[in-house]
Amino acid sequence: MRSIKILTAVFTTLFFTMASQAQTATEDEINHLLNVVKTTSCQYERNGTMHNGSEAVKHISEKYRYYKDDIESTEDFIKYSATKSKISGKHYKIHCSNQAPVKSQDWLLKELAVYRASRQ
Repeated sequence: MRSIKILTAVFTTLFFTMASQAQTATEDEINHLLNVVKTTSCQYERNGTMHNGSEAVKHISEKYRYYKDDIESTEDFIKYSATKSKISGKHYKIHCSNQAPVKSQDWLLKELAVYRASRQ
């Protein structure tokens, strides 16, 4: 009986430690993406209007706060906060000089993959 209690305590501690580390990693990734958006020289198109990085990150941050309880991963953050307008349904786009516009979701997922690869 005592060994079951000890094992339960060990597994519980391990579970919460791993969950905390995963949450910290997700927060680091989200903060990285917000910084990329804020500092980019590209323009962020939202509902046909162009925005600089600072304006875009302000909007994305507001949506992030609104959907925070639904967000369990960095991919969820992108999906809920930085992909498309919930009102118009239009996808956000990134316009970088001398390149065709791309959906913000694709742009951010590519940056996330680069960031994750650099952390290994």
